[in-house]
Amino acid sequence: MSLELTTAAPTAPADAEDGVWLACIECGETYAPFDEIRYTCDCEAEGLLEVRYADPPTFDDFEGRGVWRYAAGLPFEEGVTLPEGDTPLHEVDRLRRGIGVNRLRIKHEGMNPTGSFKDRGMTVGVRVARELGVDRLACASTGNTSAALAAYGARAGMETLVLLPSGKVAAGKVAQAALHDARILEVDGNFDACLDIVQELAAAGEAYLLNSLNPFRLEGQKTIGLEILEEFRDDYGRFPDRIVLPVGNAGNTAALYKCFRELVQAGELTPDEVPALTGVQAEGAAPMVEAIENGADEIRRWEEVETRATAIRIGNPVNAPKALPGIRETGGTAVAVSDAHITAAQRALAKEGIGVEPASAASVAGLDKLVDRGVVDESEDVVCLTTGHLLKDPDAAFEAGNEPEPVANSTAAVRELLGQESSGGVTGALKGLFGR
Repeated sequence: MSLELTTAAPTAPADAEDGVWLACIECGETYAPFDEIRYTCDCEAEGLLEVRYADPPTFDDFEGRGVWRYAAGLPFEEGVTLPEGDTPLHEVDRLRRGIGVNRLRIKHEGMNPTGSFKDRGMTVGVRVARELGVDRLACASTGNTSAALAAYGARAGMETLVLLPSGKVAAGKVAQAALHDARILEVDGNFDACLDIVQELAAAGEAYLLNSLNPFRLEGQKTIGLEILEEFRDDYGRFPDRIVLPVGNAGNTAALYKCFRELVQAGELTPDEVPALTGVQAEGAAPMVEAIENGADEIRRWEEVETRATAIRIGNPVNAPKALPGIRETGGTAVAVSDAHITAAQRALAKEGIGVEPASAASVAGLDKLVDRGVVDESEDVVCLTTGHLLKDPDAAFEAGNEPEPVANSTAAVRELLGQESSGGVTGALKGLFGR
C-alpha cells in the first residue's frame, strides 16, 4: 500500500471500531484496533501497521491544550497524562540571520514532562496498553524512550521493563528511568540489539512493546505537526515551507507525514502546502541518509554506529518504510552532519537561551549544512525540531560549554578578570560556529 498524499479519505472496513482501525502499509490488510495485540501485519512482508480514521478531523474539531487538544484525531478522548504537549515554538532571530533563511522557529520538545518528545507517544501508547489489559510495559532505548515509558508506566501503575545498551546511555536518562521505578537491564550490545530482544519478548506475550514500532506511539507524536502548523499559521498566516528534524528510529518523520496526510484528506492542507520533511542524522549513524542519497526503497542496517548524539545512535530505523515515502512525497531530503557540527549547533541554540541535548541540535546543524550547499533557499520559512532537553545529557552539555575560570578570593581579582578581552559576544560567536 503506497503512502501518498491524497485528498481521498479512507473507507472504514468491517473490522473498524468507532471509525478506527489498523492497516498494513505493505499489503493493505486491516485489523480491529483493540481486539488483540499487534505490532506488524501477518503478511509475508510483516508490514508496519498504521492507525486509520474514517473521518479525519479539521482544525475546527480541536479544543483545549496539549496532546489531548487533538483527541478528535486520536483513538481515545483522553490518555494517561502528566500532561504533555503544548511545547514552545521559539523565535531565534540571531540564529536565523546566522544560518540565512527567511524565517526560523525552533519547536522545543525538550519542554515535555520528562524532557523529550517521547511523552507524546507514551500518553497514547500507555492508554492503549490499559485498554488491552496488559500488565508489563517494555522498550529498548537510547535513553529518552526509557525515561518516558518509566514515568507514564508509573502514572498508570504498571510494571515497566527497559533494555539499554550498556555504557551508551546518558546518565540523566538512566536516572529518570531508575527513579520512576523501571526495571533496567543493560545489554552488552547496541540499541538495535536491545530492540531485537524486546521484540522477541513482545512476540512471546511477555511484555507490551512501546517502541515506535507500535503504531499507537506515533499517534501521539503526530500532534507535534499539528501544533507547529496551527501556531505558524496563527503567527504568519501561512504554513512553514520545511520542517527539519533529527532522525533516529524515524518515528517522528513517519508521524509528521501521517499528520500531513490526514490534514490533506480533511481538506485543511493542499498537497502544495505540505512542509518538506527534512531528516538529519549523525555521520556515524546515517542509514536513512544513505537510502535517500542512493534512491533506495529500504535502508541498509548499519551494524556499527557511533556518535556523541546518543539519542540518534541507531543503525536500523524501524520506521524507515513510513519515513522514506514521507521525505520523498513532501519534496524533502536527508543529510548527515558531523559531531563537531552538532556541538556547534548545540552551542548556537544555547546562545539563544534554548538548551538541548546533542541529538536535538542535529536539526539546526543539518539546516545550516543544507543552506550552505544551496539545497535550502534563503527565502524559505523553516521550523527545526529539537527533541530533548539539555539536562538529558549534562556531561555533553558541560563538554560543549565554557570552562569555569578560576579567580582569587577578592573583588579586585574578579574585576581584573572581567576587564580582559571577551569572546566577542553572541553575534560573533554564532558567525564563528557556523563558519559564516
